[in-house]
Amino acid sequence: MAQEKKLEQMKDTKSGLNVTFQVAGKDVTLTEEIVTNHLAKGNGKVTRSDIIQFTSLCLYNELNPFLQEAYLVKYSNDAPAQMVVSKEAFMKRADINPEYGGYTAGIIVKTGDKIEELEGCFFDAAQSQLVGGWAKVVRKDRDCEIVMKVPMHEYNKNQSIWKDKPATMIRKVALVQALREAFPTLGSMYTQEEVDVQDATYEEVKTSQIKAQASPVNLKDAEGTIPTNEYIEDESSDKNASPKKKDEKGKSKSVDNALGF
Repeated sequence: MAQEKKLEQMKDTKSGLNVTFQVAGKDVTLTEEIVTNHLAKGNGKVTRSDIIQFTSLCLYNELNPFLQEAYLVKYSNDAPAQMVVSKEAFMKRADINPEYGGYTAGIIVKTGDKIEELEGCFFDAAQSQLVGGWAKVVRKDRDCEIVMKVPMHEYNKNQSIWKDKPATMIRKVALVQALREAFPTLGSMYTQEEVDVQDATYEEVKTSQIKAQASPVNLKDAEGTIPTNEYIEDESSDKNASPKKKDEKGKSKSVDNALGF
């Protein structure tokens, strides 16, 4: 019944699709022009199918893309679009669950033949080797903690922010996996490292800049379906790279400000 009610919000009129829904008591409106010109990132051209999938993801999961809770990323015309969900949105969804009891997380280091689990991200790199991350999530309705431990070599691609903040990154991967294990209702959400997608950079979006440009998409022309997989954007974005912004002719151009996590 709830799914049917949400589907009714995706209005298919002669002028196309115009979706308005609420997130935290605020109205969010998505149209083709808004998604294409202000929310889609990467060098690839987004299709109507991509837009419908992204709009559906935001609608069904109550995500506000103007607060950087979700992104539509397409790296090339040949690559499939990625629906990227920010870590903040992921944490918010866990936090509102009445059974959520908090978490602890840290890193795993090896000093000589000794392996230790340290809370937080600090370790002496001159004395120890970073080999993994760990996290524990508490559910009030379960007798034991949900524990996750992940090895460094499976996720470290030796690029972008992994070079500068490897401890922060591997701790985050462990935490995300532990939260997903603890709350299956969060859905099939994976970090960029888990699915091996490329790094993406983003620009700030201001709602006031896009209200006058709303032009809905025709749902009947879309060839997509409701998305089943979501991804979480995290610190793997390369802050030294210039993000791309589409101009009025659909081409991309560099912008100066890049958003890091």
